[in-house]
Amino acid sequence: MLRVLTLSSLFPDASRPRFGPFVERQTLGLAAHPDVELRVVAPLGIPPAPIGLHPKYRALKALPVRETWQGLDVYRPRYAHIPGVGGRFDGAALSRALLPLLRSLRAEFPFDVIDASYFFPDGPAATALGKTLGIPVSIKARGSDIHYWGEQPKIREQILSAANDATGLLAVSTALKADMVAMGMSGEKIRVHYTGVDLDLFTPQRRDANAPLIVCVGNLLERKGQGLLIDALAKVEGAQLALIGQGPDLERLQARAAAAGVADRVQFVGSISHAEMAVWLGKADVMALISASEGLANAWVEALASGTPVVTTDVGGAREIIDRPEAGRLVPPDPSAIAAAISDILANPPAPAAVRACAERFTWAANTDALYAHLASLAI
Repeated sequence: MLRVLTLSSLFPDASRPRFGPFVERQTLGLAAHPDVELRVVAPLGIPPAPIGLHPKYRALKALPVRETWQGLDVYRPRYAHIPGVGGRFDGAALSRALLPLLRSLRAEFPFDVIDASYFFPDGPAATALGKTLGIPVSIKARGSDIHYWGEQPKIREQILSAANDATGLLAVSTALKADMVAMGMSGEKIRVHYTGVDLDLFTPQRRDANAPLIVCVGNLLERKGQGLLIDALAKVEGAQLALIGQGPDLERLQARAAAAGVADRVQFVGSISHAEMAVWLGKADVMALISASEGLANAWVEALASGTPVVTTDVGGAREIIDRPEAGRLVPPDPSAIAAAISDILANPPAPAAVRACAERFTWAANTDALYAHLASLAI
């Protein structure tokens, strides 16, 4: 029996039920493996007073320190997060806060391996704890932890040190693995670990032939490229655009839609459940995501499973997903090129079954089997 301690700062809770859904799904799959026992440590970064008294943190402070979440035994310890310093103290603060808990937990649950689900701050904390407790550590890179946090000088050093100290590493795509190696990590340590998709939930649905629908899934951030997509929409006559997600760029994007003369054709859907997402993607004619960087966007795979071709930038693992004409188009971050690709798909739509076939290799069962094999190999 493999005993796994999953450490994740990206894990949902009652105040953020849609936070880290793919970490949650991966963890549920691993916990269901017949040869696995698993506990989750999902730490909460809360600043000291007076900042920690802000309503933003009040809901986090009210969460139980231990609970059963979706059948998982989840611990939610607090650590001191210091705002305004770029997060550079989070790894050390997290390690200090978790050590007493992990020592106590080992008495009742002698875990064999620490599975850190994100590179920062989880990775540096996990390797420090692993050294102290004599436990092997795996760290998974998902994209922004390398492309964003890895560009912050003080944090880059911590990430590279954690990668060096970890027993094994995971990357969500071959392209992300290459980026990690270029950053200075050992390629021999890194296994590619693809995401999964719920093929029962994400399925093709009836589309409206008279009103083409473009759906974009992603937080409303400049690097996700929704502004470029709005500019492209002005060149795609009659199409509607649904932006699914929330974030700080909402008002800027609303203004951009008005300036481009397409405000009546853009719907800001906000944050929705996975079930609602499946409906939108199943009815869409195109899923477009014009990101500046990605590891491997789950929205790409979910769209394909829904029979919906993808228009996206050639970033991260996009070429590993958009690997045939039925899957969609890779475009530069240019409104004219984006519009041309969308228009081409709308004029020549591939059969939904052919699009869905592009996603059928991305199952959660395969994700679980690969993760189990990886972690078991580290615990030997």
